[in-house]
Amino acid sequence: MVKLEDAVVARLSAQGMDFEVLVDPDLAVAFKEGGSVEMGNLLAVEKVFKDARKGETASREALLKVFGTDEVRKVAEQILLKGKIQLTTEQRRKMREEKLKQIVSLIARRAINPQTGLPHPPSRVEEAVRRAKVGIEEFKRAEEQLPAVVKAIQPILPLKFEMRKIALKIPPQYAGKSLHAIKSMAEVKKEEWLTDGSLLLLVEIPAGFQPEFFDRLNDLTRGEVQTKVL
Repeated sequence: MVKLEDAVVARLSAQGMDFEVLVDPDLAVAFKEGGSVEMGNLLAVEKVFKDARKGETASREALLKVFGTDEVRKVAEQILLKGKIQLTTEQRRKMREEKLKQIVSLIARRAINPQTGLPHPPSRVEEAVRRAKVGIEEFKRAEEQLPAVVKAIQPILPLKFEMRKIALKIPPQYAGKSLHAIKSMAEVKKEEWLTDGSLLLLVEIPAGFQPEFFDRLNDLTRGEVQTKVL
């Protein structure tokens, strides 16, 4: 449970009344983005206020009228989903910076420079986003913001999004432990176990992720993996 001094207000106005809960700012944002968050950890105090600053709690009648329940955690969920989180300017700045890094990482992993066929370094992508003065939204998932950001930076930075299919042959001594790791990095299109215990895979990955993917494969197999880009 977050300390009171570290909590921020989440507020919802409905039917002419205000409802507020005191929440952990990071967990509140994670919940709002669809993450699995335990309400007991998110709430600083299990009360619903009509004015948290003054310590005035909302009446049971008001909660039942607006939310259909007076259970604090259920009410808090609705306030977070439908209302607004009152973050400080500094908290918002930090969240936008973190979201920017997530978006930059997605672009650097998925796109390539069509002139060279290689991915752009994250620093170059970030510089393009800042030059384009793209507005990053702290409460919107990175995936959702990706199309607008890509459109804004393409006049500055040449980008091409493509997928690559790669055939892999993993030696028997590395096959079992490598499979789970590979599935976490790539979409496995075909899987075949040979009689000697070797593993054949056909995977698909974003083109920009290829160098990192090969590095990870070599780490997993001590360089003994066989690969072929199709």
